[in-house]
Amino acid sequence: MRLALLALALAAAVIAPAVAQDAGAPPKPRTAQEIIDAAPASAWRDLDPANTLYLELASGRVIIELAPGFAPEHVANIKTMARGGFWDGLTIYRSQDNFVVQFGDAEGEEAGKAKPYPADTKTHLPAEFTRSDAGVRFDRLPDVDGWAPQVGFADGFPVGRDPQTGRMWMAHCYGVVGAGRNNAPDSSIGAELYAVIGQAPRSLDHQLTVVGRVVQGMELLSVIPRGPAPMGFYTDPALRTPILSIKLASDVPAAQRTPLQLLRTDSQAFIDATEARRNRKDDFYTQPPGHIDLCGVPLPVRTPPAR
Repeated sequence: MRLALLALALAAAVIAPAVAQDAGAPPKPRTAQEIIDAAPASAWRDLDPANTLYLELASGRVIIELAPGFAPEHVANIKTMARGGFWDGLTIYRSQDNFVVQFGDAEGEEAGKAKPYPADTKTHLPAEFTRSDAGVRFDRLPDVDGWAPQVGFADGFPVGRDPQTGRMWMAHCYGVVGAGRNNAPDSSIGAELYAVIGQAPRSLDHQLTVVGRVVQGMELLSVIPRGPAPMGFYTDPALRTPILSIKLASDVPAAQRTPLQLLRTDSQAFIDATEARRNRKDDFYTQPPGHIDLCGVPLPVRTPPAR
């Protein structure tokens, strides 16, 4: 018995210094996901049904948050077309590798084949490539960007900003939705839309009207088979992906909506999670990058907890 007690005492003596050393070690840094998971309710905002589109495919629902603060006239037109069922029965008619998928009326420029617009649709809109930054909260990132003097977030969207001109614009990040146009800057009305599915084509910033972004369902768009080179337009109509419908969430019965919340970009949780990604300190990273790209900052989305 005495030998057994002596062995236990020796074991305790060996273990004790190790425990004391661990107790004095600095706390392990939280990961971005741990910070997001711990974010308080006040850090989240509800997705507004009046500014949300449901793109229904056979494979599921793609949810698009509209940006009326950046493209008010285009968004108003898009709402008119959604309420009029314009896209119902049309297709995704383009899928270009590492670039975009595009949807709308593939025969829209052919006389006699184009689907008519709803009665209240405006057929001429101004180019809404940039907006004034006056009175807009801008949550700036400190990181250097090659496409804009400053970058950050406004209204929850990734943006570039030029303080010299007082203009800002939505950046062409993964998942961003824009309005296709012809050569004339004011030749878009929002009937032909595209979603970025590849490397962020930032050269398109302030070249097209950006109307929103996909907040859920990108996996449904990114797996659509690619069309032929060079631009991904399907030459065989049978290869196009049918659109069951595009509706405003506010026009869908409440029980059939998809409730979502987005992390506020002005919240401390968002700031801390972004910093955790900028300077990762985990067992995998041998050297923290010390930098983050605007389009590399995910915008967290969650299903609201039960109330």
